Amino acid sequence: MNFQFGGGGDWLSWIAWFVFMMVFFLFYPRIMLSQIMWKLEKTAEELEDMAESSKKFIIKSISKKAEKRIKEAVTRFFEFFVITPVSLDPYGIIRKLDHIIKEEKDRFEYFVDQVAPDFDSEKKACLRMGLAGGISVYEISKVVRHYVELVRKTKNIQIAMVLQMQLPMIERIAKAMFKGTQTLAKGEPVGDGIGPLIAAYLMGNKKPTIEEDDVVGVKTKIEGRNVFVLKAKGPGGRTGFPGKVVKKLVEKNGVKRIITIDAAAKLEGEKTGSVAEGVGVAMGGVGVERSYIEEAIVKKGVAIDSVIVKMSQEEAITPMKKTIKDALPEVVEAVKRGLERVGKNGSAIVLGVGNTSGIGNSRKEAEKAMKWVDKYHKRVSAKKKSRI
Repeated sequence: MNFQFGGGGDWLSWIAWFVFMMVFFLFYPRIMLSQIMWKLEKTAEELEDMAESSKKFIIKSISKKAEKRIKEAVTRFFEFFVITPVSLDPYGIIRKLDHIIKEEKDRFEYFVDQVAPDFDSEKKACLRMGLAGGISVYEISKVVRHYVELVRKTKNIQIAMVLQMQLPMIERIAKAMFKGTQTLAKGEPVGDGIGPLIAAYLMGNKKPTIEEDDVVGVKTKIEGRNVFVLKAKGPGGRTGFPGKVVKKLVEKNGVKRIITIDAAAKLEGEKTGSVAEGVGVAMGGVGVERSYIEEAIVKKGVAIDSVIVKMSQEEAITPMKKTIKDALPEVVEAVKRGLERVGKNGSAIVLGVGNTSGIGNSRKEAEKAMKWVDKYHKRVSAKKKSRI
């Protein structure tokens, strides 16, 4: 018997082909959905384990033998959320956002004061940062679980495929956030701290004379110019609120130029720790602090430079890499070139933007943080070699 699938001479071939196609179209989508669901369920469970581990780490950071009250309080606080203000009428949105952000900060401070009243101010700041990271991991796990259950309920293969395609990126971010949570809670330097690290280095060993809104600074001489060097108050984990501080200095001291230093997301293929120069306020976040600075420079006609150190999103929230720390000399030279355009009698501001976790408020403290980065790099390199 000659079977010719798709041919015209054998009716059994046509029947067999028809049955095969019917079975294929009937069962293949279900088989495919089952395979995808297996992967989604596995990832959702891994993310939930990370969220639970983050919670346990925070509780252990508060007390190795935490009371039931503290455990319940941390569990409740992991559900904390922030509702952004109405922006249909954009007038006044900056003030609204500023108010909500300050309320969020106050709520975190109040919670940490309740669960860890004996901690000093820097340790409390680290715990607040760790809490923020843990909440982020928990939110990611909840969102992924939501879509997994939605696919399970609706049997919608399109949603399953879209989620599956996003999983590699979601897993990368969640794992980085999980590692960053531990780093911030322990008060160790992260990649995003490169701005404060350079600012601390430029501050020398003078005692800060400016301290406001979680921002510290000194007035010093760099290249013969009067320079106000500012950063978030360290070594606890803080980003500070430099907008109004910079605005006041611009209005009262005849500042001619502002130089902002910050970490910036690199493109794939770009080298971690590479430095670039430009104009504008180098600062992330929702834009409140940047808005205050931009308002001041437009009003007074102040020049604004920016120096960025490139890194991935994961590198920004995980322990600072040596390649990021090694960008310091190149950034300092870029700052000096910017100051050359300020008159001998003019004043300037150098603002180190970012999370100052593990980075104090002097050159001595900056050098201490750099030594930690070198030691961390050696430990990581040794572990990699041992695996080979």
